[in-house]
Amino acid sequence: MSIKSFIDYLQLEKKYSLNTVKAYENDIKSFSEFNKKEFGQSSLNKANYSQIRSWIVKLVESKISNRSINRKISSLNTYYKFLLKIEEIRTNPLNNHKALKTKKTIQLPFSEKEVINALDINNFKDSYEGKRDRLIIEMLYSTGIRRIELVGIKLKDLDFSSSRIKVLGKRNKERFIPMLESTILLVKKYLDYRSELNRIKDKDFLFLTSKGEKIYENLVYRITNKYFDYVSSKVKKSPHILRHSFATHLLNNGADLNAVKDLLGHSSLAATQVYTNRSIEEIKKVYSNTHPRNK
Repeated sequence: MSIKSFIDYLQLEKKYSLNTVKAYENDIKSFSEFNKKEFGQSSLNKANYSQIRSWIVKLVESKISNRSINRKISSLNTYYKFLLKIEEIRTNPLNNHKALKTKKTIQLPFSEKEVINALDINNFKDSYEGKRDRLIIEMLYSTGIRRIELVGIKLKDLDFSSSRIKVLGKRNKERFIPMLESTILLVKKYLDYRSELNRIKDKDFLFLTSKGEKIYENLVYRITNKYFDYVSSKVKKSPHILRHSFATHLLNNGADLNAVKDLLGHSSLAATQVYTNRSIEEIKKVYSNTHPRNK
């Protein structure tokens, strides 16, 4: 069974994004090349755990992080589960594998004050890029969408009459998110500047570079990092931290967990509960400061 059949399965049946599929393909091909070089075995169907373990050792010796190694093994595990499903193999060589230990990193959200300061109009030039950058940060924070979702927004996805936006999430799942009136005003102002670009190549997409081409994920990261660098001393300043902040601030202000789950596009509550840690701390603080028995 070729790797191509597995890739087709991920794209057509699982509906994974192109970036995710490419990552899976690279990981599996990496093990395949190692297996062929070290053990002279061209078929992954016959690989055993001892051979996989040798690959893991090589990856560790290459100073690759445990988190990255776990991701590669997860890709391989998904491949073998696919082979089991189509009855190409009888047992998964990774059945009893235990993931390498990784350090748990706490991703601190921006404070509400930091977000307000980052969005200060004085931080942005009165130009196309200035209007675009401010809208990008506003939209990431006011909707909680992922960076890749923002990049993919098309003009037809905006519905001003019902104050909502359509985004295409993981596995090509569509969802609709309300837009604040302040966000809509920024969108309209941005569109005025966008219409004055000399050349628009990717006219269907909302966010464009100054050359009229669809923006890309790394640019969104750089924009977020740039403006939060002015107002925050936190180590990580990324679009994901803005998404984290969106969820945390909603929960801190009494939003229902299920509602936040739907806004974020999570398939289960377990993924959303990651964002409740900060909210619990806020609740404990309020409880401690206000309960009469603590006076």
